[in-house]
Amino acid sequence: MIRVAACQYAIELHETWEAYADHLQGLCAEAVEAGARLLLLPEYAGLVLSGQLTPEQRGDLKASIAGIQPLIEPWKALCAGLAKRWGIYLQPGTLPVLDSDGAYRNRAWLFGPKGALGHQDKLMMTRFEREQWGIAAGHGLTVFDTDLGRLGILVCYDNEFPLLARRLAERGADLILAPSCTDTEAGYHRVRIGAQARALENQLAVLQSPTVGLAPWSPALDENLGRAGLFVPPDRGMPGDGVMALSESLDPQCSRWLVCDLDLEAVRRVRQQGQVFTRRNWPEQFERL
Repeated sequence: MIRVAACQYAIELHETWEAYADHLQGLCAEAVEAGARLLLLPEYAGLVLSGQLTPEQRGDLKASIAGIQPLIEPWKALCAGLAKRWGIYLQPGTLPVLDSDGAYRNRAWLFGPKGALGHQDKLMMTRFEREQWGIAAGHGLTVFDTDLGRLGILVCYDNEFPLLARRLAERGADLILAPSCTDTEAGYHRVRIGAQARALENQLAVLQSPTVGLAPWSPALDENLGRAGLFVPPDRGMPGDGVMALSESLDPQCSRWLVCDLDLEAVRRVRQQGQVFTRRNWPEQFERL
């Protein structure tokens, strides 16, 4: 049994590094005090660093991501320090990173008690990212071996594509982390429905963390709606609707953690003793086409 925490992360303006660092440390401390060993923040949570730029720069869509690049290494060091200090696994959301080929990619790092375990880039770009923002797609999928189990990360829109989660399942993932950022109720439900479908198809767990609230100072994060949730396959020993836990509101006024216990061994048992074997039967569908 592991205790996990997914944040409904309210986008707030932190105009100095000290204010932001205190904010992130205090936020993570809340989940740690509740006993969580795995903490998940949402897609583009790291873009809150743009609050430290001038109002003109943070108010410009492309200038804001260029401006935060010098802050990324200190941010990574801060996240690594928090994970080491408390002996936890921390996925602090994502942020746009300037890659060696000159393209920006939406990147999610995973930090553990011994440092960074690596990163996962978003693979499928939304229209906003592709057409207006100029964020490029990443390549490849990573499975992270941790003391808690084998984890994968699918960033927001990636959860709407079955073959991505299937590849993680084939590589032994028991839990997928789904950091998300959506500005409409429809967008939130697209990602949530995708997350639940991926849990059903692959008989694994999916943990979703969304952005919430209004940030008129940021053209990228101006409107945010979503609910944190933990989803599992609806089968023996699991909730009938596959919803292990769900936060109460689409738009709370402040950041809130959804803290819940997850028995990955019980999830694995579904794959051996469940009413159906969707994970095992996956290849058969192609024989029927």
